[in-house]
Amino acid sequence: METSKANLGEDHPSTLTSMANLASTYWNQGRWKEAEQLDVHVMETSKSKLGDDHPDTLSSMANLASAYRNQGRWEEAEQLEVQVMKTSKMKLGEDHPDTLSSMANLASTYWNQGRWEEAEQLEVQVMETSKTRLGEYHPDTLASMANLSLTFSSQGRWEETERLNVQVMETSKTKLGVDHPSTLTSMANLASTYRNQGRWEEAEKLNVQVMETSKMKLGNDHPDTLSSMANLASTYRNQGRWEEAEQLEVQVMETSKTKLGEDHPSTLASMANLASTYRNKDRWEEAEQLEVQVMETSKVKLGEDHPSTLTSMANLASTYCNQGRWEQAEQLDVQVMETRKMKLGEYHPDTLSSLGNLASTYWNQGRWEQAEKLDVQVMEARKRKLGEFHPSTLASMANLASTYWKQGRWDEAEQLDVQVMEARKTKLGEYHPDTLSSMANLAFTWKSLGHDSKANTLLRDCIAKQKQILGPIHPGTLSNSETLLEWGRERRRLNG
Repeated sequence: METSKANLGEDHPSTLTSMANLASTYWNQGRWKEAEQLDVHVMETSKSKLGDDHPDTLSSMANLASAYRNQGRWEEAEQLEVQVMKTSKMKLGEDHPDTLSSMANLASTYWNQGRWEEAEQLEVQVMETSKTRLGEYHPDTLASMANLSLTFSSQGRWEETERLNVQVMETSKTKLGVDHPSTLTSMANLASTYRNQGRWEEAEKLNVQVMETSKMKLGNDHPDTLSSMANLASTYRNQGRWEEAEQLEVQVMETSKTKLGEDHPSTLASMANLASTYRNKDRWEEAEQLEVQVMETSKVKLGEDHPSTLTSMANLASTYCNQGRWEQAEQLDVQVMETRKMKLGEYHPDTLSSLGNLASTYWNQGRWEQAEKLDVQVMEARKRKLGEFHPSTLASMANLASTYWKQGRWDEAEQLDVQVMEARKTKLGEYHPDTLSSMANLAFTWKSLGHDSKANTLLRDCIAKQKQILGPIHPGTLSNSETLLEWGRERRRLNG
């Protein structure tokens, strides 16, 4: 870049290209502010020298929008992307590859804003046009299918997600080869879908394949290899296999620190993952230590209101909650909630999650009325935005039922528990972990209502399915088994 500036001048096309390349390097290093600074310069110079609708200008605008996206500045990203898309349609045509790319970028921003219907609408257009213009097996077509699958996943439409992911994976294997990076990405995406469906053995099998191939083809310390290890660790976490998860996460974290630096976004993500495993193992102090580090670094590197910073604050609040440090947890929960309301809007999925987190903190303090008020808000908003049967809506109904249960309002709790269980059976299947969780919740409610026989039968059925799906030593299986034994001891004491 410096040579180009000296020999060709600051506004020569080759100089601008070299600046854009350097910005891309900064982007990959998570140095988004530096990337932004260069992107702005390239865009402004391109506008001045080439005109607003020159392809290079449009490309520079797209690059800047991407830098905004990574900083969580969705509105600024959207504004640029809409401009790029409209100009591309007008100058290049609706089915030009650059136009399709601009539509995909805008869809990605809509996705980050929780505007999934708008994202889906654009992604379907891109996919269908790509199929027609480029063919079903073109890499860009496969990428558009993968993008659409991610939107379906966010909407809890697992079957449609799975169908697209399988298509992309099989085509990638045939056209690109089993060990091509794009094929490995498609396998990882399918594994993620299996995880969401509670099909952990199938997820694990794919995760292991991706990890082993990545190690062999790319090396142990390649970012994609580290990502595959983190995915496998996540699957282990879901299975309650904390030690195996921890072993992988420590490796990922240490390698990320060495290869990418301590303050790289991927390093911070690996630290957060390890902290989550520590939380699951009740190692609160170690979790807290990592979470504080992640939060403080995120504040400095990304800014106080960046989505990743807010997530790190929410994670720390959860740890405080588990330590019984309610005031500190509440303080962070309120901060996160208020910032998300301001930055993302009242009905963004992340805002609703933060309301749910605050409700949980109130719940743990026995402040049932305040918890109930928030639970109702979250449930109603999710029903309206996501639909009655979205996994997040069902989770919020379960939370409200739990609040009713704590207040001794067992009839109201039962009504919600039954709805959640039946909906999960229909949408997720009888053996999905969330379905099993709702069976246990209903069993506890029936026990409180004095329906002992029904409660025992349901919990016994739940445990049998948990042993089959999660294994006999999964924490959930063990907890429910102990409860059933306690109910049996209680019954024997009463019967003399």
